[in-house]
Amino acid sequence: MNIQTKLSPEVLEIDAPQVAERIEACIRDCLHHQLKRKGVVLGLSGGIDSSVAAALCVRALGADRVLGLFMPEAESSPDTLHLGQLVADSLGIKTVLENITPILQAAGCYQRRDEAIRTVLPEYGENYKCKIVMPNLLNAPAYPFYSVVVRSPAGVQTRARLTPEAFLGIVAASNFKQRTRKMIEYYHADRLNYAVVGTPNRLEYEQGFFVKNGDGAADLKPIAHLYKTQVYLLAEYLNIPREIQQRQPTTDTYSLDQSQEEFYFTLPYDKMDLCLYARNQGVPANEAGAATGLTVEQAERIYRLIDSKRNATRYLHLHPLLVENVGNVENVFRASS
Repeated sequence: MNIQTKLSPEVLEIDAPQVAERIEACIRDCLHHQLKRKGVVLGLSGGIDSSVAAALCVRALGADRVLGLFMPEAESSPDTLHLGQLVADSLGIKTVLENITPILQAAGCYQRRDEAIRTVLPEYGENYKCKIVMPNLLNAPAYPFYSVVVRSPAGVQTRARLTPEAFLGIVAASNFKQRTRKMIEYYHADRLNYAVVGTPNRLEYEQGFFVKNGDGAADLKPIAHLYKTQVYLLAEYLNIPREIQQRQPTTDTYSLDQSQEEFYFTLPYDKMDLCLYARNQGVPANEAGAATGLTVEQAERIYRLIDSKRNATRYLHLHPLLVENVGNVENVFRASS
């Protein structure tokens, strides 16, 4: 973008047919010439990203070489399975249902998380529901803290600030969910000689909104270069079911409903997309603020948030580090000077 041009949502518009055609060609090339696999496996969450990725794979390879996986657990939204089935039916692909609750129970996922919550809310118990949220960083103090929100069986809702130890304990236990799903995906990929497709969009990929060796693991990520706004534009072109296009983006990780905005991104995805684009293009914060309805101070805060998330989550993108090169692998650990 020419940074002299006034920033507006139009900068994220795409030629959807051309973008889809390019992605489909890349999928075929990756599968046939690099990965050398017969087809692809991906998890279907009922969200826009996995639905668009599945549609692109079907267009690239044919429905008979795409397997969709439903992997609900005890705390999944009821919409997840319904909407996932909706997109699978619209694409005509085969699916497998894998309820991962027993695996999570055996690993202590729920128990470990609940124990971490009880360090700040001792009354938290059976049949309670929970989520973790961060403050609205547009007006938050310089060093914000995450909080846990719980609802008792009687419907009483309580909120408590998390200690760093409690926060890390809750996240570490919750990450069992993403890592278990990825284990199931690779099981089916291995038995079919298929590749695993990851479904992050650019906002999630750049800002580290994924679990290492969980939903961050994949053999190819066909929409990671697209801002979420652009994924929605592709969804319309690809005729993704309207219910999915209209669904609010959610983490679907905790038992209480939770938006991605309150958990990680602060802003709705369309504004966050534009701020990230502006930051990537060197657009001054005041222009990003004018384009998104933020004050200059708020836009500067979002820029700092973008930078801090990049720094804090950089390790998520790293491969295992080596002391020396091995064969043609260049991923050597280098001590900082």
